[in-house]
Amino acid sequence: MSDPERIPGGPTGDVRGPSGGDNALEFRDPEKADALARRAEELVADIDADEVSIMHVCGSHEQSIAKFGLRSMLPDELDLRMGPGCPVCVTDMPEVDEAVALANAGLTIVTYGDMLHVPGTSLSLSDARDAGADVQVVYSAAEAAEIAEETDNHVVFFATGFETTAAPTAAVIRDDPPENFWVLSAHKYVPPAMEVVAAMPDTDVDGFLAAGNAATITGWGLFEELVEETDTPITVGGFEPLDILAGLVALLRDIRDREVTVRNAYPRCVTEQGNEPAQEQLWEVFTTESGEWRGIAHIPDANLILRDEYAHVDAREKFDIDTASLAASGSSLIDDCICGDIMAGREDPTDCEMFGEECTPEDPVGACMVSSEGTCKIWHEYGGRPDL
Repeated sequence: MSDPERIPGGPTGDVRGPSGGDNALEFRDPEKADALARRAEELVADIDADEVSIMHVCGSHEQSIAKFGLRSMLPDELDLRMGPGCPVCVTDMPEVDEAVALANAGLTIVTYGDMLHVPGTSLSLSDARDAGADVQVVYSAAEAAEIAEETDNHVVFFATGFETTAAPTAAVIRDDPPENFWVLSAHKYVPPAMEVVAAMPDTDVDGFLAAGNAATITGWGLFEELVEETDTPITVGGFEPLDILAGLVALLRDIRDREVTVRNAYPRCVTEQGNEPAQEQLWEVFTTESGEWRGIAHIPDANLILRDEYAHVDAREKFDIDTASLAASGSSLIDDCICGDIMAGREDPTDCEMFGEECTPEDPVGACMVSSEGTCKIWHEYGGRPDL
């Protein structure tokens, strides 16, 4: 069903402004949350299965679920787990190695803050900075280009994230950046990863709660083909507690009714077509190729690389990136890390023997413990399994 479904009591059924009365924005109303949770419980009972498994595909969803204790409101038979929705977590170790090698070679590396502590094969960018490399944190691709304007050194933007950050990177590349500005792309494209995870026999997903931020760019219509290919219903959801609960109710109703379709439970931000100018910029600059998602799998057409027309800003084309010296001395604990299984929905953070012991936010072993969008860091912040 392509039309957004109005959900009584949910954010799509009662959207008001910030000042109260008819203009109040209320996406955290306890009574409405209770009503949606009770409806979810009824639907799970109607489904009459030992377990209903729903995978959400965004770290921001997990943050809200943990922060607001949503799992405690939902029935035990509803298994709500996070999939490959943390862009930092899925950045592969060889990609981190490339950035570290360029930093060690004397170039200025700029990237998002969460990437600093993500372990490569043996070093992180933070390690390189501690050893004297010029590694700087930025909040946007535009800020990275501004840094290049202020220096004579080569500046490489280690560009990570999904569609929501790839589109702004594309905009900067199209906007005649400084000649000393380069892009090392580790951008990823989410839909192919959802298809691969849905096909994993031990993942067993009954439905996906798709990320509303990515869908703001690509539109909910993008998921229609994915629904057909995976035979799995998808609902696009926002990030406030009522957004998430309303999305779950819509998804559970489709699972109960065996209706394999796409719904949009985030219509105040997401349209069927999405942000078409942003898409045009994204696909003008980037194309897809197959590649590794850290710990998950080799995923077809899910890595975003620069098109040949933009090779003049591609760091991989400009520089001879020597990562050989970084390959021999990685931590032995990496072999025991189960971040890949966690991001594929096969394990929980607390299933890892290192969780909160050898692996902590202050001394992370795996990428899931590094990023603010990583499941392990979120669960660690909210006290283990955040269901109270």
